[in-house]
Amino acid sequence: MRGLRPESGLMMSEEAVKQENGSVAVEQPTAASEAAAVLSEGDAAKAAAEAKGKKMRTRSIPAGIAFVRATFNNTIVSIADARGGVISWSSAGRAGFKGSRKCTAFAATMVAQDAARQAVSKGMHEVEIRVQGAGAGRESAVRAIQTAGLHVTVIKDCTPIPHNGCRARKRRRV
Repeated sequence: MRGLRPESGLMMSEEAVKQENGSVAVEQPTAASEAAAVLSEGDAAKAAAEAKGKKMRTRSIPAGIAFVRATFNNTIVSIADARGGVISWSSAGRAGFKGSRKCTAFAATMVAQDAARQAVSKGMHEVEIRVQGAGAGRESAVRAIQTAGLHVTVIKDCTPIPHNGCRARKRRRV
């Protein structure tokens, strides 16, 4: 006799029965709070793992690759580890040069020294240099990397050369 009221013996509506049996509804929020507690424990474990990951990134990288891109307008040097993850980089604009001063050999020297100092501070000792482009700062950037304290193992020219690729522009008539 679930629907009967003990005092009067009258039938109760379904809503009244649900309100009277509220103990079942009280158990569900506790289950949800338990789930939230489990999730927050997982977040704490994830945060601890991320903290460990940040500590692992600070270890030294002994060897890497230095990419020197010397164009007619700028010089960009980026130093990466063996897998290709960039460790340090610098460009003539970042070093404070503007306009036509960015394409000079002196700007390339400053850029290469800046990138090499960053890499040395992260524990790099030897580097393979890959030069790309025909700008004025090619040789000076390589010399600056050597003088910054990095041992150069290989110098490779990776400038793209067309094998009669695109059609040339029409001749200029004067």
